[in-house]
Amino acid sequence: MAISLSVVLLFAIILVVMIRGGSIKPGPAVVAVLFGFFLASTGMAPSIQRFMDSIAQSINQISF
Repeated sequence: MAISLSVVLLFAIILVVMIRGGSIKPGPAVVAVLFGFFLASTGMAPSIQRFMDSIAQSINQISF
Protein backbone atom coordinates (compact mmCIF):
# COMPACT_ATOMS: atom_id res chain seq x y z
CA MET A 1 0.00 0.00 0.00
CA ALA A 2 2.75 2.46 0.94
CA ILE A 3 4.66 1.77 -2.27
CA SER A 4 1.59 2.17 -4.43
CA LEU A 5 0.70 5.48 -2.78
CA SER A 6 4.27 6.70 -3.23
CA VAL A 7 4.24 5.76 -6.92
CA VAL A 8 0.92 7.54 -7.45
CA LEU A 9 2.30 10.65 -5.76
CA LEU A 10 5.49 10.49 -7.83
CA PHE A 11 3.53 10.15 -11.09
CA ALA A 12 1.23 13.01 -10.07
CA ILE A 13 4.22 15.28 -9.44
CA ILE A 14 5.79 14.31 -12.76
CA LEU A 15 2.49 14.97 -14.54
CA VAL A 16 2.13 18.42 -12.97
CA VAL A 17 5.73 19.31 -13.86
CA MET A 18 5.21 18.16 -17.45
CA ILE A 19 2.01 20.19 -17.80
CA ARG A 20 3.60 23.31 -16.30
CA GLY A 21 6.75 22.85 -18.38
CA GLY A 22 4.79 22.59 -21.59
CA SER A 23 5.95 19.04 -22.40
CA ILE A 24 2.38 17.79 -22.33
CA LYS A 25 -0.83 19.71 -22.72
CA PRO A 26 -3.73 19.34 -20.25
CA GLY A 27 -5.93 17.45 -22.76
CA PRO A 28 -3.51 14.55 -23.36
CA ALA A 29 -2.71 14.53 -19.63
CA VAL A 30 -6.39 13.97 -18.81
CA VAL A 31 -6.53 11.17 -21.39
CA ALA A 32 -3.43 9.56 -19.82
CA VAL A 33 -4.95 9.77 -16.32
CA LEU A 34 -8.24 8.29 -17.50
CA PHE A 35 -6.37 5.52 -19.34
CA GLY A 36 -4.55 4.63 -16.12
CA PHE A 37 -7.76 4.76 -14.12
CA PHE A 38 -9.61 2.41 -16.46
CA LEU A 39 -6.56 0.16 -16.92
CA ALA A 40 -6.55 -0.38 -13.15
CA SER A 41 -9.98 -2.01 -13.38
CA THR A 42 -8.99 -4.52 -16.07
CA GLY A 43 -7.53 -7.99 -15.76
CA MET A 44 -4.05 -6.58 -16.42
CA ALA A 45 -3.98 -4.71 -13.10
CA PRO A 46 -2.55 -7.60 -11.01
CA SER A 47 0.22 -8.21 -13.55
CA ILE A 48 1.13 -4.52 -13.62
CA GLN A 49 1.11 -4.43 -9.81
CA ARG A 50 3.42 -7.45 -9.60
CA PHE A 51 5.76 -5.85 -12.15
CA MET A 52 5.89 -2.56 -10.22
CA ASP A 53 6.43 -4.47 -6.94
CA SER A 54 9.36 -6.37 -8.45
CA ILE A 55 10.91 -3.12 -9.68
CA ALA A 56 10.48 -1.57 -6.23
CA GLN A 57 12.08 -4.61 -4.58
CA SER A 58 14.99 -4.52 -7.03
CA ILE A 59 15.59 -0.83 -6.33
CA ASN A 60 15.33 -1.50 -2.59
CA GLN A 61 18.05 -4.16 -2.76
CA ILE A 62 20.59 -1.80 -4.35
CA SER A 63 23.19 -0.77 -1.83
CA PHE A 64 25.71 1.98 -2.36
